[in-house]
Amino acid sequence: MQQSDLNGILLMNKPQGFTSHDVVAKLRGILHTRRIGHGGTLDPMATGVLPVFVGGATKAADFAAAQDKEYVAGFTLGYCTDTQDVTGEMLQTSERYAAEYAVKQMVRRFIGPQQQVPPMYSAVKVNGQKLYDLARKGREVERPARDIIVHEMDLLDFDENAQKGTLRCKVSKGTYVRTLVNDLGEKLGTLAVLHSLERTRSGAYELAQCHTFAECEQAMAEGTMQQLLLPTDSLFTDRPAVSLTDEGAERIARGAVVFPRQTDSLPETADTICRVYHQDRFLMLGQVRELDKGGLGLFVYKNFR
Repeated sequence: MQQSDLNGILLMNKPQGFTSHDVVAKLRGILHTRRIGHGGTLDPMATGVLPVFVGGATKAADFAAAQDKEYVAGFTLGYCTDTQDVTGEMLQTSERYAAEYAVKQMVRRFIGPQQQVPPMYSAVKVNGQKLYDLARKGREVERPARDIIVHEMDLLDFDENAQKGTLRCKVSKGTYVRTLVNDLGEKLGTLAVLHSLERTRSGAYELAQCHTFAECEQAMAEGTMQQLLLPTDSLFTDRPAVSLTDEGAERIARGAVVFPRQTDSLPETADTICRVYHQDRFLMLGQVRELDKGGLGLFVYKNFR
């Protein structure tokens, strides 16, 4: 298979110790193509679902990064580090003991919209500089809090003797789970670090769908790599689908508005984002908008052709 033939979304089970960029770099070598990007950074310590976009599908990477994520996180109470996880240097210890019922009650209080201050060891930029670059120089700067949503957060288990537990959380874009753990420790009157993290879901993609480097190497050797790639529109299954007539496809190709009669059924709510097809081929994301003269029309939102 030629490198230009590969197109779609490859779900990788990111191994521990790899950065997300490491995964992309290794896949460039395996797949023999440079048109690869990832959707949603994972820390080197973390494992789990990492959507990787190949060929023309790279246009969709930013949409994956913006979707909700689900994690299973292991935490330890009693100390904290400069990175908020076990890879960092210990800063402080606490002898404060937490009971399981107290941890369970506190975990429930994290559910909902809130603001989170990103950790210094993160790729967030402040005044054009990445925080982790500043942190490695021993500098700490004020970071603006960001709006996040914790949709779900459960305590799966907690060992009172070891002061170790496991959380499952579903969170919005930009949420740092290690910061949630750090904040949990503070609210319990003690300290906490993240000691393990697995992303179990990214958008609609689950861990069970993911592949390994070895599987990719074997598929390339057998010429079956394309079979491991999901179509780009699988990223948008939560969006309504619209099929265009030949006339509608011709109009959208030149950037003109498509009228309801040139579709099989246009959503009746303005600002709706939908998947757009012609003869079963995915073309783009379209947006329904109100027209100046009344009625609704379909406009290009993101082209994937």
